[in-house]
Amino acid sequence: MSFLDDIKGKAEGLVDQAQDLVAKNEEAIKSGIEKVGDFIDDKTGGKFADKVDSVQDAASGLVDKAAGGDDQAPQA
Repeated sequence: MSFLDDIKGKAEGLVDQAQDLVAKNEEAIKSGIEKVGDFIDDKTGGKFADKVDSVQDAASGLVDKAAGGDDQAPQA
């Protein structure tokens, strides 16, 4: 096995572990995303609420994608 094959195998293993971790903690992660967004809205007086909501939706979508075990890693 070449060095690159070894690295690729380890990377795939890490992705699998990350997907399992996200799947097991999906609701807690989404709750954290909501709390952070609410905190930002509170500190900014809701001035950027539309942008914050959009980022929250995108982050929750990434969590859904990662927890679903898609073949591709989520893109930020």
